[in-house]
Amino acid sequence: MSIYVVKRGDSVDTIAESQGIPVQSLIFDNQIGYPYRLAVGQALYIRENPSEERMPLYVFGYAYPIITPDNLENTLPFLTDLYVFSYGFTMEGELVPPMSPDDWMIERAWQLGVRPILTLTPLGPDGHFNNNLVSEAVHNMEVQQRLIWNLGLKMLEKGFGGLDFDFEYIMAEDRVAYADFVRLTTQIMNRFGYQVTVALAPKTSATQAGLLYEGVDYALLGEAANRVFLMTYEWGYTFGPPMAVAPINMVRKVVEYAVTAIPTEKISLGIPNYGYDWPLPYERGVTRARTINNLEAIQIAIDHGVEIQFDEVAMSPYFRYWQYGVQHEVWFEDVRSYKAKFDLIKEFGLTGAGYWQLMQFFRANWLLLEQMFVIKKYGQ
Repeated sequence: MSIYVVKRGDSVDTIAESQGIPVQSLIFDNQIGYPYRLAVGQALYIRENPSEERMPLYVFGYAYPIITPDNLENTLPFLTDLYVFSYGFTMEGELVPPMSPDDWMIERAWQLGVRPILTLTPLGPDGHFNNNLVSEAVHNMEVQQRLIWNLGLKMLEKGFGGLDFDFEYIMAEDRVAYADFVRLTTQIMNRFGYQVTVALAPKTSATQAGLLYEGVDYALLGEAANRVFLMTYEWGYTFGPPMAVAPINMVRKVVEYAVTAIPTEKISLGIPNYGYDWPLPYERGVTRARTINNLEAIQIAIDHGVEIQFDEVAMSPYFRYWQYGVQHEVWFEDVRSYKAKFDLIKEFGLTGAGYWQLMQFFRANWLLLEQMFVIKKYGQ
């Protein structure tokens, strides 16, 4: 369906001819640069008419204010909401703005009919999540009231249309208090017409152990917020062993649990827009993967003359290559892995898709998404 996998001897001309599409459409849709080289095993999006049975989908993604204007301009037409990343806060409940101005993003989003959302994170000065900030915000009523008041002022001042809680590493003892905080904030924000969403670590059961999971109560938070976002990625991560970032078999387990605790109409599935390049052999605590974008991954395969493989269990592309005597393993996303996630959304009747993150534009993803769903626009 709308996907062609490159074989040895293929060229953009032969593929376009075999698929009955203009060469320029193939090149444009897949962002193939001159001299139009391809990797064996590369998955290409083939433009087709949209499905007649497209379901509406709430689509959003996170972006830092340092996103290039071109990337933002290309992406906004495919979004319902733009999540601006991010605002922090102090132990006293004062807001900490992003390091770069975000006014231009907010203004351009509204101009194109996309609702800008303020993303709130408990990031400390070192850039890491600080669970002590969370504890202070959810247990100290004076701090909590000041934080909610400051959020309201900032959203009014900047022209935000909603609020997103992206809290991670919440301590187990803060589980109920955090949900109560989200509930109270949602009740207040809703009175002023603001939507409130909450990002959830990817749990597969209510009793899942670990600092990332124990403070996140799916049932309580699903009831407290207007929508939830399942952060279904980072199985493969910077300091972990080489593997798919969002293997569909693991993503499925999270969704299977989530729909038992949260109404499906509130759930957005998390989708990664990046990959990783690991040097081998992997050594725990030593090896560090390099974050790459999907187009960069394909270019690496082309430059090193290696074939892109596809893991049918994870439903993710990968390959290995040698450089300066060191072997590398790369996992990333392509139209096949995205289609697997879109199919999962349809299978479970979820109503949203959220991208981490939008800093690089991967056109084939958006065209496939638009072919399979009707992207909801704000106010519809």
